[in-house]
Amino acid sequence: MFEILHYDYAIRALIAASVVGITCGILGCFVILRRMALIGDALSHAILPGVVVGFMLFGHNPLAIFAGAVLAGLLTSALITWIQHNSITKDDASIGIVFTAMFALGIIGISWLTKKQGIHLDMKDFLFGNVLGVSDADLWLTGIIGIYVVASIFLFFKYFFITTFDPLIALTIGISVAVVHYFLMFLLSLTIVASLQSVGVILVVAMLIIPASTAYLLTDKLKKMVILSGIIGFVSATFGFLIAASYETTPGPAMTLTGAFLFGVSLLFSPKRGVIVRYLMKLRKKYVIQQQDLLKYIYKNNVLNNLTFEQIKFEANFVSNGLLRLHLLHLKYHKHINYTKNIVKLTSSGIHEADILIRAHRVWESYLVNQMNVPMDKIHESAEALEHLLPRHFVDKIEKDLGYPSNDPHGSPIPKIKYTSSKLTQLSVGQSGIISEKQTDALKELWKLGILPHTNFVVQQIGTQSVTIRVNQAEVEINIVDAEKINVKI
Repeated sequence: MFEILHYDYAIRALIAASVVGITCGILGCFVILRRMALIGDALSHAILPGVVVGFMLFGHNPLAIFAGAVLAGLLTSALITWIQHNSITKDDASIGIVFTAMFALGIIGISWLTKKQGIHLDMKDFLFGNVLGVSDADLWLTGIIGIYVVASIFLFFKYFFITTFDPLIALTIGISVAVVHYFLMFLLSLTIVASLQSVGVILVVAMLIIPASTAYLLTDKLKKMVILSGIIGFVSATFGFLIAASYETTPGPAMTLTGAFLFGVSLLFSPKRGVIVRYLMKLRKKYVIQQQDLLKYIYKNNVLNNLTFEQIKFEANFVSNGLLRLHLLHLKYHKHINYTKNIVKLTSSGIHEADILIRAHRVWESYLVNQMNVPMDKIHESAEALEHLLPRHFVDKIEKDLGYPSNDPHGSPIPKIKYTSSKLTQLSVGQSGIISEKQTDALKELWKLGILPHTNFVVQQIGTQSVTIRVNQAEVEINIVDAEKINVKI
C-alpha cells in the first residue's frame, strides 16, 4: 500500500487528494444544509464548456482552464436563479435544464476540437478524474484554491451560518442573502475545478455530500460538523487513494467508496442518530414502559398486602420469567419495592411513583373526553401512551386547565401528588425528580448544562466531587458545588 509513495507523482496525487477531501468536506456542510446537492451536481457538469473555451483559447494552460470553468459555473448559477425567478418552472427542473444544456454544449465543444482541430481531450479523465496525473502546476492550483475556500468559510462563517438557518433574520440585520449565496456558488465552482483532476465531475459530488452527511449524523453543532466533515473528507481521500494503490484500481471511485463506508458506519452507530442506537433506545423505552406498567399492576392489585412472584406472573401476563425477575430487581434497585424470597412489597417510594403514573393516565383520560371529545371506549389506549411519553409538568398544566378534577371519566379517583422541595445533593441513587422552576443561585449553571426547569431526571451516581443524573436518555455530570445549589421537586 505504501510502496507507491516512493514516487514523486504518487506524493503529489496524495497531497492533491487530501486537499480536495478537506475542502469538499468543509464546503459540503453548507451544500447539504442549504439543500443544494443538486446544484453541486449541476455545477460539476456545467463547467465543461468553460474548460473547452479555456483550452480553445490558451491550450493546456491550467489558469486559463481554471478561469473558464469558474466563469461557466457562475454563469450556470445566474441562469438557474434567473429561470427560477422568472418562470413557473420548479426549482429542481430549472437546475436540470441549465446543467444538462451546459454539459451538452461542452460535449459538442470537445467533439469539435477532436474532429476539426485534431486535439484529443480524454472525457474519462474529466468525468472520473486522474489523480495520478497531477502536475506541479495542478498541485499548486489545488492547494491555493483549497486554502482560499477554507479561509473564506472560517472568515465569513457567521454570514454563512445565519443565511443558512434564518435568511429572514439575515435580511433584517442588513446581510445580503443574495450576495452570500453567489459567493457560496463561487466557492463551490472553485472547489469543483480544484477537484477535477482528482475525482472528476461525477465523483466530486460524492466528496461534497458524503463527508458532510456523515458529520451531520455525528453532531448537531455546525462548527463541530464543519471540522468533522473536513476530517472525514481527508480520511476518505487519503485512505481511498492508498487502497486504490494497493489494489491497482481507480483512485476516485475508491475515495468515494471509503467515504460511503464511513457514512454507513455512522448511520449504524452514531451516538444520537445511529440506526442501532435508536433501536436500542426504542428497546429501552419499551423496557421502561413494561416496568412502569408492572409497578401500576402491583399498586392496583395489592397496596397493603404482599404479592408473590407467581401471582404477578399469572396476572400481569409476563411471558418470560427472566424478564419479570429483571423488572422486579430493577424496581428493587430504585427502592420502589422490597423483593425477597419471591415476595413483593411496595415501598413508600413505589406508591408515590405509581400514584404519579395513575394520575397521569386518569388526567389524560379526562382531557381526551372533556377537551377533545374522544369517545369513552377509545380513550384508554391513547391515555396509556401519553402517560409514558409526556413529562410530569405537562400533566400538571393539563390538570390545572381541567380545574383539578377529582375523578376520571370512569369515576375512578385521580391521585393528588404533593411535591417535596429538596436540593439535588439530598437525593439518593435511583431516585427521580423534577428540576424546580424556582432557582435562586443555579440558573446560570443549569443554562450551561442545557437543563431547563420542569425537566425530569433520575440520579445515577453521587460522589464526593460530582453528581451524575440521567436527562433525556443522556447522562449529565454536575460538580458537587453546583449540585448543592440546584432546587428539585420529588
